[in-house]
Amino acid sequence: MGLGLASCGQQSSPESGTQSSAEGNGNSGGDGPLKVWWQEGFYPEESDAIRKIAASWEKKSGKTIDLALIAQKDMIGQIENALSAKTLPDVCYTGVGDLAVFPRMAWNGQLVEVSDVLKPLEKFYDPEALRGVRYKNNVTGDRSYFAVPIMQSGIHIHCWQSLLADSGQSASAIPKDWTGFWKFWENAQAPLRQAAGPDIYSIGMPMSRSLDTYNNFEQFLEAYNVEILSEDGDLQLNQPAVRKGLGAALQDYARFYQGGFVPPDAVDWDNTGNNVSLLSRKSLMTVNHTLSAPGSQRQDEEVYFKQLSTVPWPNKPNGQPMRHTIELKQVVIFSQSQKQDAAKEFLAYLAQPENLQAYTQGAQARYLPVMPQLLEDEFWKDQKDPHVKVALQQLQNSRPSFQVFNPAYGEVAAQNIWGGIMRSIATEQLSIEAATERAVKEITAIFSAWE
Repeated sequence: MGLGLASCGQQSSPESGTQSSAEGNGNSGGDGPLKVWWQEGFYPEESDAIRKIAASWEKKSGKTIDLALIAQKDMIGQIENALSAKTLPDVCYTGVGDLAVFPRMAWNGQLVEVSDVLKPLEKFYDPEALRGVRYKNNVTGDRSYFAVPIMQSGIHIHCWQSLLADSGQSASAIPKDWTGFWKFWENAQAPLRQAAGPDIYSIGMPMSRSLDTYNNFEQFLEAYNVEILSEDGDLQLNQPAVRKGLGAALQDYARFYQGGFVPPDAVDWDNTGNNVSLLSRKSLMTVNHTLSAPGSQRQDEEVYFKQLSTVPWPNKPNGQPMRHTIELKQVVIFSQSQKQDAAKEFLAYLAQPENLQAYTQGAQARYLPVMPQLLEDEFWKDQKDPHVKVALQQLQNSRPSFQVFNPAYGEVAAQNIWGGIMRSIATEQLSIEAATERAVKEITAIFSAWE
């Protein structure tokens, strides 16, 4: 199979960074620049950080980089088009790569194996981060390193302390049990509307075909111990316990919208919709797969430290401590590259602890480090930070995404099965029973086609 990805929005041409793209397309040999496609930063500091790292490597190596910063919404389409035209860059980073692209490209032999980059750095990495880039290659039949991890994140819950106060509650009163936790937010809506007006909702849960819906529901699957795949990568949807758990997770996620606790326009949110709803104070709380919402307020100390909170997930419905699904942001070398040695040199330089520290800090702690020693920096050790502290605690009990176990699950992400089903529940009144059967049918078809 090829990528099989749907285009994520209108295509745009990459804009060159440190060098002009006229110097070479990165697939030819000779003295042309190393061509790097990099997802445009959520914050200007994030883009500035990769520019500085690239410029520093140029100075150190004597080689040049053609750095193109590309919007996330355009990246998959750019990769798909370039793959067909055999004009892929040498190096690529995209925030959706770990979910929808890279595991499948590794399977298809379209990525360069990078063990010689990572093995000298293994002592610095969190073992779980390394585990998350050990993909299986169908050509060789082996698992190996096919990406360099640079950042990671869990699924976070953010809320307004100030709005909680308006509802007569505080974050210290949030229950730890699953049912009590979600009932707390539902119960806050009526008094909050009396204090702040009728247009505010207590739960900013996306119900659209956005990546946030997909990621958030993956955490609900974990809450209900729904193991769609075994660690050997085998599909387990035919097991009665898995189907039962899937139905329970679907019902629990969808009921917030059905009960009127979620903004009606959540069915049309893009990947920024839940952030916008929270930051414009139209939602009391939201669930998000990065720390981007509080990170965007970091310059306003009153808002960042006192008004916004990141709160821990409750225990699972069965009372067990929550285990957190982890997104692992990673950089790859495409096998079409004619500059693989230079590409590996650049990735080895990028993955030096001081460079990853600079990049994650430039990202305003939207993502977290993949190297434990980086957490010793004062940037991460600030116990007064109400967001990073909670996010780091989540890393203590985590698991990789299902795509690591079987690359076919990447197609589940690419087609956004969960987003499509949630939107149908919300807009077409699809029953939970029908939604469960649809999920089983669609995912089984994806795996059958893959095999």
